[in-house]
Amino acid sequence: MSSKVLAAAVLGLECELVTVEADTSPALPGIFIVGLPDKSVDESKERVRSAIKNSGLAMPRTKVTVNLAPADLKKVGPAYDLPIAISILVASSQLSLKDKWSKQLFIGELALDGQLRPVAGVLSICLKAKALGINKVILPLANAAEASLVSGLEIIACKSLEQLSLYLKSKIAIEPFEPPPTIFNAVNEFGGLDMANIKGQHQAKRALEIAAAGGHNILFYGPPGSGKTLLAKTAVTILPSMTKSEALDVTRIYSVAGLLPPGQPLINQRPFRAPHHTSSGVACIIAR
Repeated sequence: MSSKVLAAAVLGLECELVTVEADTSPALPGIFIVGLPDKSVDESKERVRSAIKNSGLAMPRTKVTVNLAPADLKKVGPAYDLPIAISILVASSQLSLKDKWSKQLFIGELALDGQLRPVAGVLSICLKAKALGINKVILPLANAAEASLVSGLEIIACKSLEQLSLYLKSKIAIEPFEPPPTIFNAVNEFGGLDMANIKGQHQAKRALEIAAAGGHNILFYGPPGSGKTLLAKTAVTILPSMTKSEALDVTRIYSVAGLLPPGQPLINQRPFRAPHHTSSGVACIIAR
């Protein structure tokens, strides 16, 4: 019996849907993953095997072939653990999907005990899912708040593979995750670096105000220690709060890079970066 489950591949800030197919055949037991997986995806065989066993489920005693389609797209990262496990369990008739396979998407990394660990790029994945008409996203609980930033999706957040299996068997109910009503409220915490606290430098501050009001670039030139970096850091304190669209764009970058702070699903403060003056163009782009 074969099965299909939807997953996603993050490509920069965008993503592409990946169909995870599993099929069992009477041969020596083993899991074989095809479809251009990298090392972290190929290693998911051992994580999936242990997670299924430790979740009270049975790993099929047959040859299991897992295909990640499209086959010409390189698959990277541990986010395929959960869809691979679900596709194997569906192919072995231990689970059945509640909804049509093409209308729900699975993402998540599995621990050896079956716990679900968060993954990067969830916001981009959910935006793509909504754009393609996918109704439901099933993911780790730690990613739920980030996923809920995208309205119109049913977010099913699970702690473990065992909990998800009970949900798919209709033995327990999991209510769709609802974001807190204040999730988009801006919180301005500047850590004491506020332009209001800078004494003097009237000409430089006036230049910053004009640049901030008009959305212009600005260049400070002067000897070391004259306050150029400090003034630049305080520029964010006079900029308007980010719109919802701007906050989502910035959050996508942090999410894909795996830099979202714990407990902070939304970046609503304008970022500041201070690369060294000797940094190359490439170094400025990829610097964290």
